[in-house]
Amino acid sequence: MGGAGAGIIEDKERMSSNVNFEHLFTPLQVGPMRVPNRICETTNTINSSMTPGILDEHFVAHHLAKARGGTGWIGSETWLLHVPFPPQAPDEIGLSIGCAPHGSAYQSPAFVESMARFCEEVHKCGSVAVVQLTHLNSVWAPSPVPVLGVQDYTPHVMGEAEIEFCLNTYAEAAEAAKTAGADGIEIHCAHETLGYSFLSPVTNRRTDHWGGGPTERVRFVVEALKRVRERIGDSMALGIRIAGAEFRDGGYDNLEMREMVYCIAETGLLDFVDIDAGHCYGAPSYVPSSYHPHAEFREFGKAARADLDPKIKVLFTGRINDPVLAEELLKGGYCDLVGMVRAGIADPEFANKAREGRLGEIRRCIACTRCIDEASEPKTVPYTPVCSINPVIGNELRWEKEYRPAQKVKHVVVVGGGIAGCEAARIAAMRGHKVTLLEKGKRVGGQLLIAARAPGRDSFEDQAYFEENALERLKVDVRLNTEADLAAIKALAPDAVVIATGAEPRWPDNVEGVDLPHVAQGWDVMLGKATTGNRVAVVSQEDYYQTPNVAEYLSSRGKQVEVFHKSVHLATDVARYSIGMVLKRMEECGVTVHPNLILKKIESGAIELVSSWGGKNYRFEGFDSVVLVYGAVPVHALYDELQADGSIGEVYLAGAAWLPRRIAEASRHGANIGLVI
Repeated sequence: MGGAGAGIIEDKERMSSNVNFEHLFTPLQVGPMRVPNRICETTNTINSSMTPGILDEHFVAHHLAKARGGTGWIGSETWLLHVPFPPQAPDEIGLSIGCAPHGSAYQSPAFVESMARFCEEVHKCGSVAVVQLTHLNSVWAPSPVPVLGVQDYTPHVMGEAEIEFCLNTYAEAAEAAKTAGADGIEIHCAHETLGYSFLSPVTNRRTDHWGGGPTERVRFVVEALKRVRERIGDSMALGIRIAGAEFRDGGYDNLEMREMVYCIAETGLLDFVDIDAGHCYGAPSYVPSSYHPHAEFREFGKAARADLDPKIKVLFTGRINDPVLAEELLKGGYCDLVGMVRAGIADPEFANKAREGRLGEIRRCIACTRCIDEASEPKTVPYTPVCSINPVIGNELRWEKEYRPAQKVKHVVVVGGGIAGCEAARIAAMRGHKVTLLEKGKRVGGQLLIAARAPGRDSFEDQAYFEENALERLKVDVRLNTEADLAAIKALAPDAVVIATGAEPRWPDNVEGVDLPHVAQGWDVMLGKATTGNRVAVVSQEDYYQTPNVAEYLSSRGKQVEVFHKSVHLATDVARYSIGMVLKRMEECGVTVHPNLILKKIESGAIELVSSWGGKNYRFEGFDSVVLVYGAVPVHALYDELQADGSIGEVYLAGAAWLPRRIAEASRHGANIGLVI
């Protein structure tokens, strides 16, 4: 494959084959549970089951793909436990805050039977199955203090009978997990759980035996562990998940967390401790996005490893998407086990690829957090899991059924090397078709290459490397710096054509002055095609990441940036695990945001806007440049020409050339086309 990046790609693949994994693929004894390697799918609720009340074939296909792919510890999805709601309380109060109000799935024989089938399949792969037990809610707490800073209601204060009820649910659920054949139990004591609210000095201000200092506030967790151990005996591993620091005003820091964990460990009840960092609406977030360094809080794991008896194993998680990094953490004594959830979502086969020396074939998580973000706030029921870069996620059964070698080898021409075009080319080539990809730029990657230029988003280029590597291995004829027109396509004599020509920035309608020389598009600024003056007005009608990316890009180059945004706040479509970090970075780089405004006129040095909700007009002066971020419009003229010409039987329109949306939609669309050609 030609292009400037080819030599770099070859070097990366050559280097990756020489990695010696001394620790990552060695077995580890965790209490009575023998884990075949150190790679863990820590529990994550991606909502992969589409059948309420059981673990259906979709659930099995999603999580089992990781076990088959070499992940040794399968945590799958949390078991939500119920609380003693009064009979009159409607279910929506429970569902809205994530808890099971009047009953839990584990109480159903059908659920336990489905879990038993799942455990059996996990064991066939040589992996272990660990069940996480969670009281996930914010309306029950030890004290009348909001559990989450973003919520404005005060929780119900638990009495002795209610505490007793909840403690017993841990034990009952653990017994059900044992019956199902699970290998380990983890009690969730981090962020927005009942265990957390008893551990936190912010939310636990009780003066009875459930409150007090660090060594007293652990009593609820210790009692839960005792009751679980009474039910499971020594047949299963038992541990807790806990945040390494609370990152909340008045909350516990890492030193206090270490004191609490040491106190819990002294009871002899623990086989492992699972440590993350951050909270669920925050900066930092415990689902760290690309704005966070890899394994940012690794020292929390190392401190716990130093504190605890070697028999108690330490699992650390926090944006670890690379097996080489995982090996370094193990070698450096930061942990005994490594949580790599999103690494396995992006590429369920990554562990096997690493063990076999095929690191250049791994599709690395770009830490966009869309998978967990959307699962935590699903907009549809049933919800289909999604990954921005892995088109199979959420559709595993369909791909198992429909992916087949091509019955007839065809010459497929793909026009456009963005992610939709690359995925169409990759899947078509994997199925045996002869594929030619025409890309007008010097690299494939499309808008990924623009996003990767923003501060904190360089990981998006990893997907471009993955596509380049894959297309080269599959011997796709990639022609860079190549403009395609109707004649050029017909000259290649294709049997099928995929038009993936992407999108272009949208210009605003009915705005006077957009043609002035100091007005530029955000994409052009990011690509270095346009320059700005010192004081810049970024005008936005886009609710996702593009606007903050453009603003931070400019700020990082010393510009004074003010954003004028149409909605109630910047990045309204960025979900819970990432929005805090987006807004924090705007504050840190000095970007001023003016919400609820729509651009009406641009003058030399000034802009005029109108309220999004009323008729009030505003005027702002003193700007050297105006940068527009207005979304995108599809580019599909070539598709229209091919359709009108009619000489080629199979013509497909893919990705943003059909409808500009986000990475996942483009990658899925392109891959689906590659699947059916």
